[in-house]
Order: sequence, then structure tokens, then C-alpha cells
Amino acid sequence: MSKDISRLLRPKSIAVIGGGAWCQQVILQSERMGYAGDIWPVHPKAAEIAGHKTYTRLEDLPSPPDAAFVGINRHATVEAVQVLSEMGSGGAVCFASGFSEAAAEDEAGGDLQSALVEAAGSMPILGPNCYGFINALDGALLWPDQHGAVPVDRGVAILTQSSNISINLTMQQRALPIAYMVTCGNMAQTSQAEIAAALIDDPRVTAVGLHIEGFKDIREWEALAAKAHEKDVPLVALKVGASEQAQAATVSHTASLAGSDAGAQALLNRLGIPRLSTLPELLETLKLLHCYGPLPGGNIASISCSGGEASLIADMAIGTGLNFPDLTKDKESRLREALGPMVALNNPLDYHTYIWRDEDAMAKAWSGMIGEDIDLTFSIVDYPTTDQTDWACASQAALKVRADTGARFAVAATLPELLPENVARTLMEGGVVPFMGLREALAATRAAGQITAPAPDPICLPGEAEATHTLTEAEAKKTLAAYGVPIPQNRSVRGEEEARTAARELEAPFAVKGVGLAHKSEQAAVRLGVQAADVADVAAEIGTDDILIEEMITGTVAELLIGVVRDPAHGFVLTLGAGGVLTEILRDTTSLLIPSTPDCIRAALGELKIAPLLAGYRGQPAADMNEIIAAIQAVQAYVTQNADALGEVEINPLLCTPTRAVAVDALIRKA
Repeated sequence: MSKDISRLLRPKSIAVIGGGAWCQQVILQSERMGYAGDIWPVHPKAAEIAGHKTYTRLEDLPSPPDAAFVGINRHATVEAVQVLSEMGSGGAVCFASGFSEAAAEDEAGGDLQSALVEAAGSMPILGPNCYGFINALDGALLWPDQHGAVPVDRGVAILTQSSNISINLTMQQRALPIAYMVTCGNMAQTSQAEIAAALIDDPRVTAVGLHIEGFKDIREWEALAAKAHEKDVPLVALKVGASEQAQAATVSHTASLAGSDAGAQALLNRLGIPRLSTLPELLETLKLLHCYGPLPGGNIASISCSGGEASLIADMAIGTGLNFPDLTKDKESRLREALGPMVALNNPLDYHTYIWRDEDAMAKAWSGMIGEDIDLTFSIVDYPTTDQTDWACASQAALKVRADTGARFAVAATLPELLPENVARTLMEGGVVPFMGLREALAATRAAGQITAPAPDPICLPGEAEATHTLTEAEAKKTLAAYGVPIPQNRSVRGEEEARTAARELEAPFAVKGVGLAHKSEQAAVRLGVQAADVADVAAEIGTDDILIEEMITGTVAELLIGVVRDPAHGFVLTLGAGGVLTEILRDTTSLLIPSTPDCIRAALGELKIAPLLAGYRGQPAADMNEIIAAIQAVQAYVTQNADALGEVEINPLLCTPTRAVAVDALIRKA
């Protein structure tokens, strides 16, 4: 992150290159936002543009501009960017399209984008194929279209890879103060992570929302997450799309289970960046973070004057990870004093309407639902679209709770349209979060409680060599055993005589397997519980040239899958899940990135549906978690030592007993 983008994003002088309607809009929009810096239109023929004197050439400008909007055709854009760079300008927004995003239709697009990057040199550029940015803090806009931004003193920054989504987000009417709106376009030279890193240097930015289509440079994202954590500026993301995986998904269970999106989710988890699913959720989360920053946890309280709303939020919170703690004695005492004997005290609380219109009484009752054990308290209030006069008491009560107690407090409407923007602004100004929609409110609360420090260890990056060689099961087990993965005693044999010899040397019962088949169980090439006298006959029935004979593992508590897939966009994805022949039916998995710490692995295993089996279900013995984690760590050691050539590793199943964790089937695919 060596480029200095701050001069571009916070310019004291702007050059607008081109004379079309787009360029005129840049000038007009800047003036409407009260931009106090210099605006210099550049055009070879026009005498003035939007009331400003024009300059014939860039070289004629009074000084190198801090920021330039380049609104001319793509070929001329390259030339202008080179001149700007040579002048020592602060940076440029490249509005033109027809670069790498059009390579499928125009083969010259990719070459032209490379020429643009070369022309820019060390000067930062946004785009090409992007709308630029809005700086609502300083009134600086390099933005060629309508927008809904308004001047603010502090607020959140939003970065998107879609100009159209950016336009829409500026039109939000949710009382969210947007300090910066930045579009990234093709990111030919300056990446989304680099832009975000520059934005959090501005102390007026309270949080950053990221609309991400894909991660380009993992190291940049790691650096961004570390910087944001150090500066205490929370990041949240709306990740869309899917990355391509560079392996055939037919060889293993892991490839089909992990999916391309598992790597993206694992990366965000590792960076400590919560992921939202929709644009409204993103905006509501930013609203909460702007007011309070990250939440310490997911304990919530809810108050409403209707039992229907109380049950609604209780049901909607199921599966979110949010909790409604039982009322403490202290809360019950305060609530009883405020509400009298007619109200049943619970969390969520239906306080009825006995105290409606009495702001002091309402504030006293609502204050009874806060406490050190509550991370955020909701008051559910739906303002009518007709006459809101009788609902002013609710707003004042909420503001009083916040002012008197300093507690984190929110007013939430069940429907987004039932919290007017003017009311939301009043609440925000008083430090109360105005949530528009219960589903979005819960998603925001959950996300704000999931912001964590990024993992300290860098992600293991994969090589690019095509992984075309698949080891046999015996070869894969032997390879992993060298790194500490426990495997059964076994022999690889050919013919009946070698099979009988192996049976004498090993301890029955045996697992007898055909070698060279991708999915042995589907071809009846795995026989279990075979006695010594039957080994030769079973081997002959299986019919493959090579046969693997191994000692059976007894006392199994659970079967696990340990899989690693090379994902070029995110690193090596480590998938842990329920193993055995029902792996793809159960689809009980979770994913991490390599390397992961033992604590992270233990926590991930605890998220699985089969976690109770590992812990000892209904009086059954528990698996040895230390042995399981040691086996997973051994797999990670193999991956990190062979990252350049490795495509995939899978153990399925890892048989887990009260004393051991043994890999009884394994696959490795590598260059």
C-alpha cells in the first residue's frame, strides 16, 4: 500500500478534462456541495464550462491538480493520464469504459488497460470504468451524475465495485451519514483495499462498508484489516459473486462441498470482517457502527407495547446467534417500579400502553431493560405514515434513556417505511440507533458483535502449477504419516500369495480396498471386518491389480472429513466436517484458511452438527480432541511445506476414538 491516495480523495484543486454533460455535472455537483477549492476545466475549444474559465491544455493549468476527472474517450484517457502523472498530479478518476471489462468484445481492451497503468506510473488512478468519488466531508466530488449525498462532519465510508450500486446507496433515506462514497471500477492500478486503507486515515471516518466482487491481492487485504484494527475503524462487507477454483470438483468430496464461496467466507472470517447479505443490512450495520462501534457480544433486550412485536423479534432472532438474557433481579425491580403489577416481566418485554405519552415514565421503564449484561437494547416503535404527533413521546423517551444512562439504545421499526427519515435523523443526533426493519436490525446487531482482530499469521498462498497427479491411497497415507498424521498398519499387495502374507503379518479384522478408484465405496471396492482366512478371496473379488490391506480401527466415536483445496483467490481452504460415506448428504462442514491455530480449529469443530458426538453424546465416550487437532495440524504442515505444487488433500474419514484419531482413507493431488 505504497501509493498516497489521500491527496486524490481530499483535493484542494480539481481539474475536469472534457466538455461533455458528464464533465459539466462534476463541476455543478461540486458547487452544490459547497466545494471551496479550485475547479479547472480543460478543453481545447470551449471558452468556459459550467461558468468556469477553461484551459486549453493540461500544461496550462496554474499548478498540478490534486485530483482530475478524466471524462474523455479511452485512447485520449491514456494520453491525459500520462501528462497528469508527469506533471506531478495527485491522482485521477478514469471515467471511460472499454478497457479490460470489455476484453471479451474487444481484444484491445486488456492492452489498453495495461497502457493506462503504465502511463499513470506512481500516480493513483481510480478505474477505469468508474464514477469516481464523493467526499461529503470537504464537499469534493469527482462524480458525473446525480447523487443523494449531503454535507456531513463525520460519517461512514462506502466502497463499491459497481458505480450503479454507489449511486443507489447515496440515495438512502435511512439517516446514515455517508462521509465518502468511492467506486473502484476495474481497479487497474489502485485496489479496493488500498482505497479503504487511505480512507481510514481520515479521523472523521467512523466505519467502512465494502461491496466486494472479488479479492485481488490477499496481502493487501491482510494489511488493511490490521490497519483498521489498529485504528479502531470497523470494516463490514457485502461479498457477492464467486471465485473460480482451479481444480476438478469430481475427484473428492471436499471440492464439491467447499464450493468457491467457502474461501471468501473463510477469508472474511480470518480478517475479522463480518459479512452481510443485502444492501439494507449493510446500511443498517454501518448506522450501528457509526453510533457505537463494534458490540462486545450478542446479548440483546427488546421492549415493545405489543405482545405481537415481542414474539416477532423473539422468533426472528432464532438462528442469528443473538440471545435474550433472562431479567436480573435488579431489572425486575426497576421494571416493576415503573410499570406496576399488571405487566408480566420478560425479555422480550411487552410493556403494554399504560404509560404511553408519559415520556419520563416511558424512559424509566425502558431504562429498566439496559445493563452490563446487555449489549444493545431495542425499543420497537412503528411510526404511522399519517399523523406522527402522538409518537413524539417515544422518540423523546429513547433520547432520554441514552442521555441519562449512556447505554447503547436503538429504536427499531418492524417495517422500514414506518420510521420516517426526519425522526431517524433526530434519533441519530442524540446517539440512538434508528433501525429500519427488524430483520435488518438483527443482522446489523449480529455483525457488529462479530468484528474481531484479524489473524496474525499470513495466509499460505498457493502456487500456480497445475495439479494433475493423484497419489494412490497408500502413497497419500505414507506421505501424510511422514508429517505426523496417524494411519493404520497396512500393506499394499498384488496377488493372493501377497494378500495371505499380509494377513499373517497384520492383526485382524481387516479393511480390504481396491487401489486406483476415485470413489471406492460406490464400486464395492471397500470390504470391512474381513478375517485373515478370507483376505485372499475378498481381494480377488474386488479385482483391482493392487489391493490395500489394513488393520481395522475399533471404538470409533465419530468420523471426520479433513479436506484442503487450493483456491487461487483466497489461499488454501481447510474444510472440516462430518466424514464417511454420508459426507455429501449430511453436508455438515465449516471452512478455515491455512494456517489456522489450534484454538480456531477447536472452535470450528465445535460449530459442526456432529460436535455432540465428539464431546460424548448420551453417555458415550468423547473423542480425543487433542489427537484430532494434532492430525489437522499435521495436514496443515504438509500443505505449507508443499504449497507450490499442491492442489488438494483429503482425509475421509478420520476415525476418532477416545484415544486416537486415525486417517483410514486419504487423497493427495499435486503437480
